Amino acid sequence: MSVTVTLSAEVPLEYAGMRLDQAAAQLFDAYSRERLKDWIKDGRLTLNGKPGKPRDKVAGGETLVLDAELAVETPALPEDIPLHIVYEDEFLLVVDKPAGLVVHPGAGNPDGTLMNALLHHWPDLNLLPRAGIVHRIDKDTSGLLVVAKTLPAHTDLTAQLADKSVYREYEAIVCGVMTGGGTVDAPIDRHPTDRTRMAVVRRRHEEDERGRDAVTHYRVLARFRGHSHVRVQLETGRTHQIRVHMAHISHPLVGDPVYGGRMRLPKGGSQEMIHAIQHFPRQALHARRLGLAHPETGEPMSWESPLPEDMQALLAILAEDARP
Repeated sequence: MSVTVTLSAEVPLEYAGMRLDQAAAQLFDAYSRERLKDWIKDGRLTLNGKPGKPRDKVAGGETLVLDAELAVETPALPEDIPLHIVYEDEFLLVVDKPAGLVVHPGAGNPDGTLMNALLHHWPDLNLLPRAGIVHRIDKDTSGLLVVAKTLPAHTDLTAQLADKSVYREYEAIVCGVMTGGGTVDAPIDRHPTDRTRMAVVRRRHEEDERGRDAVTHYRVLARFRGHSHVRVQLETGRTHQIRVHMAHISHPLVGDPVYGGRMRLPKGGSQEMIHAIQHFPRQALHARRLGLAHPETGEPMSWESPLPEDMQALLAILAEDARP
């Protein structure tokens, strides 16, 4: 399956001296510069009817013509898996993902993922990178995800994520009683010995390129005998960022099998509370709020997902245990 794209545009005079791929990226901004480069090299994007090279300079006044095909980018198969869609229009959709659902197919999870479900719901998503999924949350994290339904929307949403203008707020239950809110500003990279994990890396000097910048803001919503309910806002979106940062400040997420460390139970706690903590089946993390500018209209939009039942039940048990 493919879709033909045919577009034309006149190069403005003020673009004189600009590279062909740069001018094309300005005029056909629904497509990435790398994609446009490939089309130039393949002769699919011509200048005054003639093929060129990405580095060729434009003089202004020429006509750019794009005649290309969008081929299948996502080979995963559609599967009839129920989706909880909280918003949808012709440009995007927002999904409330349950805990336990993997986002992308991968080793150990070749199917049965959110991507497979999305391809069943909207087959044209196979023309988009990763079926329009522009960000992800872990298998055992619940909550909101935005999915692009068109290539221009995909480009725009990816840019919003890159410039940190997408608002992402989570709620979590962490070990330990926090005294107050704060910010964790600590770069994250692959663990030096366990490549399946992420870790905070310490830079020795400003030019040190180890790790990617990662910033997490948090504030306390409630304190219990030995745990805290916190609201977390992501400024960046690194893999496992909240889980790594909370563990880094000695407040790992309840139920986190990777970063939780040795389980800590408060003295004097009820048997019900101890059992609930010991048997909580996943990291207690939920993507609660999502805000962004609509990729077509620019209108500010936001959505909220209530805490799932398992986290609500755990909070109720913690609150009961903390009563004097």
